[in-house]
Amino acid sequence: MGRVDHIKHVIELEEGVSANIADDVVTLSSDGKSISREFIHRTVTVIMEDGNPVVYCDVPRRKEKAICGTWAAHLRNMNKGISSGFEYRLKAVYSHFPMTLKVEGSVLTITNLFGERVPRRAELPWTPAEVNVKVENKTDVVVSGADREKVGQTSANIERACRIRRRDRRVFQDGVYIVSKGE
Repeated sequence: MGRVDHIKHVIELEEGVSANIADDVVTLSSDGKSISREFIHRTVTVIMEDGNPVVYCDVPRRKEKAICGTWAAHLRNMNKGISSGFEYRLKAVYSHFPMTLKVEGSVLTITNLFGERVPRRAELPWTPAEVNVKVENKTDVVVSGADREKVGQTSANIERACRIRRRDRRVFQDGVYIVSKGE
């Protein structure tokens, strides 16, 4: 199998999104919002060409090819997040004991899961400016933000807080589950 002499992924920026690269940190910004991420590797670089970021590697091996593709996907996600944002929807499911969901500062409180007296808590590690968590219709939770990883991790924290132990998961299906990952 022949070797490729270089890999070059050009990331086309959305209308109104600008990119800046300084000291291996790529910053995408638009309308007062910005997302930054650090990209460090000895052979793979991110450069600017015609106002668009480009992931470039000269004489890549297999691992460098993989890193180039991953970095290009990260930059596309940053571009999409800064222009339109990401939104995950979760739904509270219960059969007998009605659950109550409340956002209190940096914690989502789940009360009355399986009739438990002690409420369960899901930590929301980022500020509401970075990741916004809302409870709608008492059972729907909407997690939205510009950074795909932060939105996904917050949704996973909420889902994990309702994990049931020492019970059959096929029978005891109460909890808060990710329903859609709307882009």
